Amino acid sequence: MPETSRGPLSGVRVLELAGLAPGPFAGMMLADHGADVLRVDRVGAVRDAPRRDVMDRGKHTIGLDLKSPEGVAAFKELVANADVVIEVFRPGVAERLGIGPDDLHAVNERLVYGRMTGWGQDGPLAPTAGHDIDYIAISGVLSMLGRAGDKPTPPINILGDFAGGGLMLAYGVLLALYERERTGRGRVIDAAMVDGSAALFAMFYQAVQSGGWGPRGTNLLDTGAPQYDTYETADGRYVAVGALEPKFWAELLRLMGLDGDPDLPDRNDPAQWPALRARLAGVFRTRTRAEWEEIFDGSDACVSPVLSMGEAATHPHNVARGSFVEVGGVTQPAPAPRLLGTLPPDLSPATRLEDLSDWGLSAEQAAKLRDQGVLA
Repeated sequence: MPETSRGPLSGVRVLELAGLAPGPFAGMMLADHGADVLRVDRVGAVRDAPRRDVMDRGKHTIGLDLKSPEGVAAFKELVANADVVIEVFRPGVAERLGIGPDDLHAVNERLVYGRMTGWGQDGPLAPTAGHDIDYIAISGVLSMLGRAGDKPTPPINILGDFAGGGLMLAYGVLLALYERERTGRGRVIDAAMVDGSAALFAMFYQAVQSGGWGPRGTNLLDTGAPQYDTYETADGRYVAVGALEPKFWAELLRLMGLDGDPDLPDRNDPAQWPALRARLAGVFRTRTRAEWEEIFDGSDACVSPVLSMGEAATHPHNVARGSFVEVGGVTQPAPAPRLLGTLPPDLSPATRLEDLSDWGLSAEQAAKLRDQGVLA
């Protein structure tokens, strides 16, 4: 067992420029594993009321006017003592402010400069606005999501903002930090949500081109197959079925009382999937979700209750693993993945950082900037 530590990123200093979902999420992933993350927000936002966002847990925050020469100079002082900058502006904005990669590498050549955008730093769409739904639309991912015969259905903003965006940016930061150990130099990361969401679907791009994947909602894993779908129970709740392999399917039928039924439609024949789905649906509606939970408990039938987010935190498995924690009255997912042998991270809401001397800004400099309204 390795020696217990505060996390593998302990000692890594990150300046996170304030932004929406993907940037703070990347910063959270780094802070959860030991990085010292300082969130740089607008002066007014910090002075009035610091954010209390779960994604800001374990961070410190300051307000800095980056539209003023004094604010930019102060930011560069912080950069001189930083390892990573997370920047979330449209292409060209950071350069106009004087805090682009070239500006900051002139101050600190070891700096890892992570840029998070939807479209990327170049290409015809780069200067335009967009949101998660637009990025996964252009990547081809959205076309794959939804029921057969229905319109494409976005999975809220998980795929673009968080998985294809923030998580990819955090991954890029780690790659650049690892490379820096060999080269001594930092690198610029161009993390685009359109690229990241496409990468997540690499397997399916191949499947479509090889003819192994059909139209939306007609395939094995996209609710086309009855053995991989959700079903309503007698109390209006749902269970999720993932009995793909034959042995798991056999266990499902046994526990549902359908094994040996000569009239059961053949699950290996897609033409019979509608009839099989209807048969399963009819049986599932005969019992409540709790009753089905008891029936399938401990089995290999691959059937799970579809829990609300409130219920998930109290499920016995999640409780046993400590998968959720409560901080400041807010229930939230615990850090993931787990690195055994590390101490629990600080998950408290972001707090104002009053003393910036460790970041290279003396008390006298800070006081002067506060008097000028540049720093909060």
